[in-house]
Amino acid sequence: MNKKNIIIFIIIGTVLIVIFIKNNLNDTKEYNINLENFVTNSENNTYEENIQIDESIKVHITGEINNPGLIELTSGDRILDAIEKAGGTTSMADTSKVNLAYILSDGEKIYIPSINDEEGVEYIQNTSENVKININTATQEELETLNGIGESTAQSIIEYREENGRFSSPEELKNVSGIGDSKYEKIKDDICVK
Repeated sequence: MNKKNIIIFIIIGTVLIVIFIKNNLNDTKEYNINLENFVTNSENNTYEENIQIDESIKVHITGEINNPGLIELTSGDRILDAIEKAGGTTSMADTSKVNLAYILSDGEKIYIPSINDEEGVEYIQNTSENVKININTATQEELETLNGIGESTAQSIIEYREENGRFSSPEELKNVSGIGDSKYEKIKDDICVK
C-alpha cells in the first residue's frame, strides 16, 4: 500500500467514526430523556407508597353519649372525633366542660358530662398506671410535664419532629438540641413512641 491509499483509509475511517459517534449521541440523549421520565415516575410512586399509615387506638367513651363503649380511632384523633364515632351526644350533654380538641391516646377513658353534673368531675382518664408521653403526638404543654423539659426544649422537640418526621425510638430524642444523655436518662421511663 502506498501513502495515498493509507491517507484515504484514515480519512474514510475518521468519517465513519464521526458518523457513528454522532448517531450514538442522539440515541443517548433520547435514552437519557426517557430515563429521566422513568426516574421521576419511580420517585412519585415511591413517595406514594411510603405514605405512613396511621396507627389505630382504642378509647372508652361514656356519659351523655348515644353509643357509649369502646371505639377505635386513628392516632392523633381528638375528643370531638370520638364523640362523632360514638354517634354524637345526648340532649343532656354539656360539652362546654370538655376540651373537644384534646388529642387522645390509646387506652384513655372519656366521660361526657351531663348538664346536671357538678364541677370538678374528671372527664379524661388514662387507664394505664404509668402514663407515658408519646413524643410523636405530644403537645408543647404535655412535653413540659416531663422532668427537666421547659418551654424552649419542648418547642425544640416539636420543631425536630416537624422537620424530620416521627421519632422511630425514644433514644432519637437525644438528637434534639438541649437533650443530652443526662436529661434523657431522667425522662426515658416517662416517654414512648407510637
